[in-house]
Amino acid sequence: MRILYLAEIRFPLERANGIQSMETCHAVARRGHEVTLLVRPDTHEPPRDPYSFYGLPRIDTLTIERAPAGGSAAARRAAYLTYAVGRALGHARHDLVFTRDLGVAALLARLPRSLRPPLIYEAHGIASDVAAALPTLLTNAPAASASKLRRLGRREARVWDAADGYVTITAGLATELTQRLGARPHVAVVPDGVRASAAPNDAAGAASVAEAHTGDRLYTIGYAGHLYPWKGVELIIEVVTALQDTCALIIGGHEQEPDLDRLREFARSIDCASRVMFTGQIPPADVAARLRGADVLVLPNPASAISTRFTSPLKLFEYMAAGRPIVASDLPSIREVLRDGENALLVPAGNPPALTAAIRRLQNDPALGARLAARAGADVLDYTWDRRAERLGDLFAEVAG
Repeated sequence: MRILYLAEIRFPLERANGIQSMETCHAVARRGHEVTLLVRPDTHEPPRDPYSFYGLPRIDTLTIERAPAGGSAAARRAAYLTYAVGRALGHARHDLVFTRDLGVAALLARLPRSLRPPLIYEAHGIASDVAAALPTLLTNAPAASASKLRRLGRREARVWDAADGYVTITAGLATELTQRLGARPHVAVVPDGVRASAAPNDAAGAASVAEAHTGDRLYTIGYAGHLYPWKGVELIIEVVTALQDTCALIIGGHEQEPDLDRLREFARSIDCASRVMFTGQIPPADVAARLRGADVLVLPNPASAISTRFTSPLKLFEYMAAGRPIVASDLPSIREVLRDGENALLVPAGNPPALTAAIRRLQNDPALGARLAARAGADVLDYTWDRRAERLGDLFAEVAG
């Protein structure tokens, strides 16, 4: 099947959007589909090679095409949309169009089916809810106007009605959309994923973190991902303050964004900066090895418009594949994958004492941690990128025949 994947992002992109788009397209192409990934040009000079950046081999069935788009943000967006619509028109070049961009999907949904291939949209949340909550989710994010929220609501409804296929990354999101907008055919719940290749356990990273701070081996609490307020990384720093024989390894964060400095200052303010290592942004292909440098991996999301029912974090599956025990927030979206006492410990969201107690429990009971990690490692085989591509392929066959 010939698939056009539309991603209005500079590429390669270090954020989850870029990682997920590349991994999904690569996995779908490995199944024999001919995939064209249409993106914007890289802003780095010289431009980076996406295959090297993401640590993936080149394959003949995946083509990365860059739409000519420059100038201001508004100009880049307009240029990409114009180019994307032109590429999507007609039935001769592609059997279906796939995107996770609501604006792109809403624009294509306006076109008659006679002018375009079938359209599949992948939702990662309810856009109007996320926009309304944005000031609580991101540092310095502006509040959305009432007119913007109405516009996003109309787009969501249009795509729900007009898309030929619809993907959600959690069952909770599919349920919520159905309750709000009514039932529709061809809806598939397809979580995110992780690479199937397993690497050997290695505690060298954890030892180097601890020795860098104190010269002694400290129990290392690991985290990987963005540092936005809705991710809850502050809770990990509070745990390090409470547990004096621990340190934290925080993987991620952009020097150009305020959150890295905000968390560094928070660690200083509660007198544990010497036991918190911030790596900053590292290549996506290097994350797995760094995670294995921790003794426990934490997913501390507070309840929010995204976390509670709609998130399918890449880090969750990376944690499961890392061979380390997991402590995570007890939220409906997380419970779709993790089960308390079976493949992780789940604690009330936004509760530092409960998170502290769970980490201390694992520190004191290595056998429990080993059992949880082994079960998570077995369970994650159902959440590989190849498994994701298989689930998507079933939907493609339903929609396009």
